[in-house]
Amino acid sequence: MSIVVYNKEVQASGSFNNGEILEKKPLGFPQDGGELKPYSNLFYWANAWTPNHKSTIGLHPHQGFEICSFVIKGGIKHFDSKQQKWISLNKGDVQIIRAGSGISHAEEILDKSEIFQIWFDPDVSKTLDNPATYNDYKKKDFPVTVVDKMKTTTIKGDKSHFEMDSEGVEIKEYDFDKGIFTLELDDKFIYSFFLINGSISIENDKALKGTFIKIQERKQIMLDVCEKSLFFEVKTPKLLTYSTYFERFMN
Repeated sequence: MSIVVYNKEVQASGSFNNGEILEKKPLGFPQDGGELKPYSNLFYWANAWTPNHKSTIGLHPHQGFEICSFVIKGGIKHFDSKQQKWISLNKGDVQIIRAGSGISHAEEILDKSEIFQIWFDPDVSKTLDNPATYNDYKKKDFPVTVVDKMKTTTIKGDKSHFEMDSEGVEIKEYDFDKGIFTLELDDKFIYSFFLINGSISIENDKALKGTFIKIQERKQIMLDVCEKSLFFEVKTPKLLTYSTYFERFMN
Protein backbone atom coordinates (compact mmCIF):
# COMPACT_ATOMS: atom_id res chain seq x y z
CA MET A 1 0.00 0.00 0.00
CA SER A 2 1.94 2.94 -1.31
CA ILE A 3 1.58 6.68 -0.70
CA VAL A 4 4.66 8.67 -1.68
CA VAL A 5 4.80 12.44 -1.17
CA TYR A 6 7.09 14.64 -3.29
CA ASN A 7 7.25 18.19 -1.98
CA LYS A 8 8.54 21.07 -4.08
CA GLU A 9 12.07 20.73 -2.75
CA VAL A 10 12.61 17.29 -4.35
CA GLN A 11 10.96 18.15 -7.67
CA ALA A 12 13.08 19.17 -10.63
CA SER A 13 13.29 22.87 -11.46
CA GLY A 14 13.38 24.67 -14.79
CA SER A 15 13.03 28.09 -16.38
CA PHE A 16 12.69 29.87 -19.71
CA ASN A 17 13.72 33.30 -20.95
CA ASN A 18 16.04 34.18 -18.05
CA GLY A 19 13.47 33.34 -15.39
CA GLU A 20 10.44 34.96 -17.03
CA ILE A 21 8.83 31.49 -16.87
CA LEU A 22 9.59 29.23 -13.89
CA GLU A 23 8.86 25.53 -13.52
CA LYS A 24 8.66 22.77 -10.93
CA LYS A 25 8.56 19.31 -12.47
CA PRO A 26 7.16 16.44 -10.41
CA LEU A 27 8.00 14.24 -13.40
CA GLY A 28 10.76 15.72 -15.52
CA PHE A 29 13.06 14.51 -18.26
CA PRO A 30 16.08 12.39 -17.18
CA GLN A 31 18.42 15.37 -17.48
CA ASP A 32 16.21 17.43 -15.15
CA GLY A 33 17.36 15.47 -12.11
CA GLY A 34 14.08 14.90 -10.24
CA GLU A 35 13.36 11.82 -8.13
CA LEU A 36 10.51 10.39 -10.24
CA LYS A 37 10.80 8.51 -13.53
CA PRO A 38 7.95 7.98 -16.05
CA TYR A 39 5.36 5.40 -15.01
CA SER A 40 2.23 3.94 -16.60
CA ASN A 41 1.52 6.15 -19.62
CA LEU A 42 2.45 9.31 -17.70
CA PHE A 43 5.70 10.58 -19.23
CA TYR A 44 6.19 14.20 -18.11
CA TRP A 45 4.53 16.73 -15.78
CA ALA A 46 5.58 20.36 -15.37
CA ASN A 47 3.97 23.13 -13.32
CA ALA A 48 4.92 26.41 -15.03
CA TRP A 49 4.14 30.01 -14.13
CA THR A 50 5.09 33.60 -14.89
CA PRO A 51 6.10 35.40 -11.67
CA ASN A 52 5.63 38.80 -13.33
CA HIS A 53 4.90 39.62 -16.97
CA LYS A 54 3.95 37.43 -19.93
CA SER A 55 6.60 35.43 -21.78
CA THR A 56 6.69 33.26 -24.89
CA ILE A 57 8.23 29.85 -25.52
CA GLY A 58 9.02 29.94 -29.24
CA LEU A 59 8.02 27.50 -31.96
CA HIS A 60 9.30 23.97 -31.22
CA PRO A 61 8.42 20.47 -32.52
CA HIS A 62 6.68 17.47 -30.94
CA GLN A 63 6.01 13.92 -32.16
CA GLY A 64 4.15 10.88 -30.91
CA PHE A 65 3.06 12.01 -27.45
CA GLU A 66 -0.22 13.55 -26.32
CA ILE A 67 0.61 16.92 -24.78
CA CYS A 68 -2.02 18.47 -22.52
CA SER A 69 -1.95 22.01 -21.15
CA PHE A 70 -4.24 22.85 -18.22
CA VAL A 71 -4.69 26.54 -17.37
CA ILE A 72 -4.65 26.85 -13.59
CA LYS A 73 -4.48 30.63 -13.27
CA GLY A 74 -4.71 33.52 -15.72
CA GLY A 75 -4.37 32.56 -19.36
CA ILE A 76 -2.18 31.45 -22.24
CA LYS A 77 -2.02 31.89 -25.98
CA HIS A 78 -1.14 29.01 -28.30
CA PHE A 79 0.09 28.83 -31.89
CA ASP A 80 0.78 25.68 -33.91
CA SER A 81 1.80 24.72 -37.41
CA LYS A 82 -1.61 23.10 -38.06
CA GLN A 83 -3.94 25.91 -36.95
CA GLN A 84 -1.61 28.71 -38.13
CA LYS A 85 -3.14 31.23 -35.71
CA TRP A 86 -2.91 32.28 -32.06
CA ILE A 87 -5.67 30.90 -29.82
CA SER A 88 -6.43 32.11 -26.28
CA LEU A 89 -7.16 29.81 -23.33
CA ASN A 90 -8.26 30.96 -19.89
CA LYS A 91 -8.37 29.56 -16.35
CA GLY A 92 -9.98 26.11 -16.35
CA ASP A 93 -9.55 25.56 -20.09
CA VAL A 94 -7.58 22.60 -21.45
CA GLN A 95 -5.71 21.99 -24.68
CA ILE A 96 -4.56 18.67 -26.13
CA ILE A 97 -2.06 18.18 -28.93
CA ARG A 98 -2.01 14.65 -30.31
CA ALA A 99 1.41 15.15 -31.82
CA GLY A 100 1.36 12.10 -34.10
CA SER A 101 3.77 12.31 -37.02
CA GLY A 102 4.78 15.82 -36.04
CA ILE A 103 3.61 19.31 -35.16
CA SER A 104 5.33 22.51 -34.02
CA HIS A 105 3.83 24.95 -31.55
CA ALA A 106 4.58 28.05 -29.50
CA GLU A 107 2.93 29.20 -26.29
CA GLU A 108 2.71 32.50 -24.47
CA ILE A 109 2.00 32.37 -20.75
CA LEU A 110 0.30 35.62 -19.79
CA ASP A 111 1.03 37.92 -16.83
CA LYS A 112 1.05 36.08 -13.47
CA SER A 113 -0.45 32.94 -15.00
CA GLU A 114 0.08 29.26 -14.24
CA ILE A 115 -0.35 25.98 -16.14
CA PHE A 116 0.29 22.27 -16.02
CA GLN A 117 1.82 20.71 -19.10
CA ILE A 118 1.47 16.92 -18.96
CA TRP A 119 2.67 14.44 -21.58
CA PHE A 120 0.98 11.06 -22.01
CA ASP A 121 2.29 8.09 -24.00
CA PRO A 122 -0.49 6.69 -26.21
CA ASP A 123 1.88 4.04 -27.68
CA VAL A 124 4.13 6.27 -29.74
CA SER A 125 5.18 3.30 -31.90
CA LYS A 126 1.71 3.61 -33.46
CA THR A 127 0.91 7.31 -33.15
CA LEU A 128 4.05 8.34 -35.07
CA ASP A 129 2.19 7.20 -38.20
CA ASN A 130 -0.87 9.37 -37.50
CA PRO A 131 -1.43 12.98 -38.57
CA ALA A 132 -1.29 15.47 -35.72
CA THR A 133 -4.62 16.67 -34.27
CA TYR A 134 -5.53 19.35 -31.78
CA ASN A 135 -8.47 20.33 -29.55
CA ASP A 136 -9.36 23.08 -27.08
CA TYR A 137 -11.86 22.44 -24.30
CA LYS A 138 -13.51 25.21 -22.30
CA LYS A 139 -14.03 25.10 -18.55
CA LYS A 140 -17.82 25.37 -18.96
CA ASP A 141 -17.86 22.16 -21.00
CA PHE A 142 -16.59 19.89 -18.19
CA PRO A 143 -19.22 18.17 -16.00
CA VAL A 144 -19.31 19.26 -12.36
CA THR A 145 -20.80 17.48 -9.33
CA VAL A 146 -21.13 18.84 -5.80
CA VAL A 147 -21.45 16.52 -2.80
CA ASP A 148 -21.39 18.05 0.67
CA LYS A 149 -18.31 20.31 0.67
CA MET A 150 -16.56 18.74 -2.34
CA LYS A 151 -16.94 19.97 -5.92
CA THR A 152 -15.60 17.57 -8.57
CA THR A 153 -14.81 18.66 -12.12
CA THR A 154 -14.35 15.74 -14.53
CA ILE A 155 -11.90 16.77 -17.24
CA LYS A 156 -11.35 13.32 -18.74
CA GLY A 157 -13.79 10.58 -17.79
CA ASP A 158 -17.51 9.94 -17.40
CA LYS A 159 -19.70 12.45 -19.31
CA SER A 160 -16.70 14.54 -20.42
CA HIS A 161 -16.15 15.10 -24.14
CA PHE A 162 -12.36 15.28 -23.74
CA GLU A 163 -10.78 12.85 -26.23
CA MET A 164 -7.36 11.25 -26.00
CA ASP A 165 -5.77 8.05 -27.26
CA SER A 166 -3.73 7.22 -24.16
CA GLU A 167 -5.16 4.14 -22.51
CA GLY A 168 -7.36 4.32 -19.42
CA VAL A 169 -6.63 7.92 -18.38
CA GLU A 170 -9.04 9.85 -16.15
CA ILE A 171 -8.47 13.40 -14.96
CA LYS A 172 -10.38 15.26 -12.23
CA GLU A 173 -10.10 18.39 -10.14
CA TYR A 174 -11.44 18.48 -6.57
CA ASP A 175 -12.39 21.75 -4.87
CA PHE A 176 -12.60 21.07 -1.13
CA ASP A 177 -13.87 23.18 1.71
CA LYS A 178 -12.33 22.53 5.12
CA GLY A 179 -13.23 19.10 6.49
CA ILE A 180 -12.64 15.34 6.38
CA PHE A 181 -13.12 13.56 3.04
CA THR A 182 -12.75 10.04 1.67
CA LEU A 183 -11.77 9.36 -1.94
CA GLU A 184 -12.58 5.93 -3.33
CA LEU A 185 -9.76 4.49 -5.47
CA ASP A 186 -9.29 1.54 -7.84
CA ASP A 187 -6.21 -0.51 -6.96
CA LYS A 188 -5.72 -1.45 -10.63
CA PHE A 189 -4.68 2.16 -11.27
CA ILE A 190 -1.99 4.59 -10.17
CA TYR A 191 -3.17 7.97 -8.88
CA SER A 192 -1.08 11.10 -9.32
CA PHE A 193 -2.24 14.08 -7.27
CA PHE A 194 -1.04 17.69 -7.22
CA LEU A 195 -2.13 20.19 -4.59
CA ILE A 196 -2.71 23.41 -6.56
CA ASN A 197 -3.75 25.47 -3.52
CA GLY A 198 -4.39 24.96 0.16
CA SER A 199 -3.15 22.38 2.67
CA ILE A 200 -4.16 18.75 3.20
CA SER A 201 -3.10 15.89 5.47
CA ILE A 202 -3.17 12.42 3.90
CA GLU A 203 -2.85 9.81 6.63
CA ASN A 204 -0.37 11.94 8.62
CA ASP A 205 1.52 13.20 5.55
CA LYS A 206 1.12 16.98 5.29
CA ALA A 207 0.81 18.44 1.79
CA LEU A 208 1.13 22.14 1.00
CA LYS A 209 0.71 24.04 -2.28
CA GLY A 210 2.88 22.47 -4.99
CA THR A 211 3.07 18.99 -3.41
CA PHE A 212 2.85 15.96 -5.72
CA ILE A 213 1.56 12.63 -4.40
CA LYS A 214 1.73 9.20 -6.05
CA ILE A 215 -0.66 6.56 -4.72
CA GLN A 216 -1.09 2.94 -5.76
CA GLU A 217 -2.47 -0.32 -4.36
CA ARG A 218 -5.12 1.54 -2.37
CA LYS A 219 -8.91 1.32 -2.45
CA GLN A 220 -9.49 4.58 -0.59
CA ILE A 221 -7.69 7.44 1.10
CA MET A 222 -8.73 9.77 3.90
CA LEU A 223 -8.06 13.49 3.51
CA ASP A 224 -8.02 16.03 6.33
CA VAL A 225 -8.44 19.31 4.46
CA CYS A 226 -7.07 22.06 6.69
CA GLU A 227 -8.28 24.97 4.55
CA LYS A 228 -10.07 25.46 1.23
CA SER A 229 -7.99 23.44 -1.24
CA LEU A 230 -7.76 22.59 -4.93
CA PHE A 231 -6.57 19.05 -5.65
CA PHE A 232 -5.76 17.77 -9.17
CA GLU A 233 -5.92 14.04 -10.01
CA VAL A 234 -4.59 11.97 -12.91
CA LYS A 235 -5.55 8.29 -12.88
CA THR A 236 -3.55 5.93 -15.11
CA PRO A 237 -3.51 2.12 -15.49
CA LYS A 238 -1.13 0.10 -13.37
CA LEU A 239 -0.65 -2.27 -16.34
CA LEU A 240 -0.81 -1.17 -19.97
CA THR A 241 -1.46 -3.29 -23.04
CA TYR A 242 1.65 -1.85 -24.75
CA SER A 243 5.26 -1.02 -23.95
CA THR A 244 5.89 2.67 -23.38
CA TYR A 245 8.58 4.86 -24.91
CA PHE A 246 10.32 4.97 -21.53
CA GLU A 247 10.35 1.17 -21.25
CA ARG A 248 11.68 0.70 -24.76
CA PHE A 249 14.28 3.42 -24.99
CA MET A 250 15.03 5.02 -21.61
CA ASN A 251 14.82 2.36 -18.91
